[in-house]
Amino acid sequence: MKFKDLQNKTKEDLQKLLQEERDKLRDLRFKDSNKQLKNVKEIKATRASIAQILTKLKQITLDKE
Repeated sequence: MKFKDLQNKTKEDLQKLLQEERDKLRDLRFKDSNKQLKNVKEIKATRASIAQILTKLKQITLDKE
């Protein structure tokens, strides 16, 4: 997911997306620990996506103040 894709989302949408990405990361970590994950780069990409969502949520919070 690109950061510019997050620009038009509401705070509620971002929070829902954040929860989905965190669940995905947890599942990827379980698969990795069980040697079932074929593409370990997915973990890094998911972590980056989470960071982008958190950044956008922080921007929304700061803009309202």
